[in-house]
Amino acid sequence: MNRFLWSLALALLPASLFAQGPVWHLYVGTSTGKVSKGIYRLDFNVETGALSNQELVAEIKNPSFLTIHPSKKFLYAVTEISDASGKKIGGVQAFQLDAKSGKLTPLNQQPSGGAGPCHIVTDQKGKVVLVANYSGGSVSSIPVQADGKLGEPVSVIQHAGSSADPARQKQPHAHSINVDPTNKFAMAADLGIDKVLIYKLDDKGALTPGNPGHASVAPGSGPRHFAFHPDGKHAFVINEMLMTVTSFKYDASKGSLTEIETVTTLPAGVGPGKGLSTAEVLVHPSGKFVYGSNRGHNTIAIFTFDAAKGKLTPAGHQGATVKTPRNFMIDPSGKWLLVGNQDGNNITVFRVDQVTGQLTQVGEPVATPTPICLRMIPKE
Repeated sequence: MNRFLWSLALALLPASLFAQGPVWHLYVGTSTGKVSKGIYRLDFNVETGALSNQELVAEIKNPSFLTIHPSKKFLYAVTEISDASGKKIGGVQAFQLDAKSGKLTPLNQQPSGGAGPCHIVTDQKGKVVLVANYSGGSVSSIPVQADGKLGEPVSVIQHAGSSADPARQKQPHAHSINVDPTNKFAMAADLGIDKVLIYKLDDKGALTPGNPGHASVAPGSGPRHFAFHPDGKHAFVINEMLMTVTSFKYDASKGSLTEIETVTTLPAGVGPGKGLSTAEVLVHPSGKFVYGSNRGHNTIAIFTFDAAKGKLTPAGHQGATVKTPRNFMIDPSGKWLLVGNQDGNNITVFRVDQVTGQLTQVGEPVATPTPICLRMIPKE
C-alpha cells in the first residue's frame, strides 16, 4: 500500500481508537486478611475513567491509609504491627515511589506514636508526616529526611477526655489530621471527645496546641474526617455517629474554626441508627460541591455549597454499586469521583457533573480487595 492509501486508511479509522488518554497511577490502601495482601496499584485513564492493570506493589500488613509526598517520589502508609512481646502498636512505613513504573521500594519504618494508626498526611512542603492514632487517641509528627526516609517522631500528643456515648466515647479516638493551606496549623478530628483539636505546626514539623485549642461539635457526633475548602476560608468535618456534616468558617490568621451549621448526610426522614456511619468528606476542586460517604446506607451524599453564605444544600445521593464506602477521592481535574467499596471488594468510578455535582457511574466496578484509601499521581 502506497503512502497516500495508508494515510487515507488511517483517516477513515474511528477516532476512538486513538483516544488514549493520559494514565495516572492509582494506589489503594487496604485491610489485609483473607483477600488483600497489602498496597495495590492500578492504571487510571483520566480521559475515559477506565481502571486497568491492577498489581500488588507492596506486601504489608493493614496499610489502611496512604499519603504521597508532594515531590511524588515517596509514599507513606500506616500499618498496625506487633512488637517483640506481641503487643499491637502502630507504625508508619516509607516507600520510594517510581512514578514511571509505579513500583514501591521499602525505605524504613518508624513508630506512629500510638496504637491503631488510621490516617496520615504530609504537610504542604513535604517536610513532615502527620498521623492520627485511633486506638491510642493521639497524634504525632514524623520528619521526612532528604532521601524520603522517616526520622524519629518530633511530636506525640496524647488527647484526653470523653463524651456522651459510653459505648464509643469513653476515651479519645483521634480519627484524622489535616494541614491547613498556609501550612501553619493542623486540625485533628477526635471521635471520642467530639472535638476538632487545633495545633500549630512549626518549621521543624513539631505540633503544639493552638489558641484556640479546639472546636466542638454536638455531643455524640463522633467527628471523623476533615476537609478544607479551596478558598481557605471554610472547612468541614463529617461526624460518624450522628451522620452529619458540620461546616465552619476558618480564620487562617488564628487557626480558628467557627461553626456555621450542621446538616444530615441522610435523605429526609432517615435518621442515624444501628449499622449506619459516615466515613469520608471531600470538597470538589471547584469549591461548588461537598461529598460525604454513608456506610450502611451505602451512598455518597451530595451537597452544593454557597461560599458567600457558608451554607450546604442537600443535592441527593448516589448509591449505584456502592457498598461500605470507607474512602473515596476526587481527581485533581474534578472530573471523576472514585469510591473504594470496602465490603464490595471493588472500586466504582463516577463522572462528576460540573454544573450540578451529580454523579454518573462509568463502566463496571473493578474488583480490588478491601479497598480503604485511594491516592493517585500522574504516570511519567
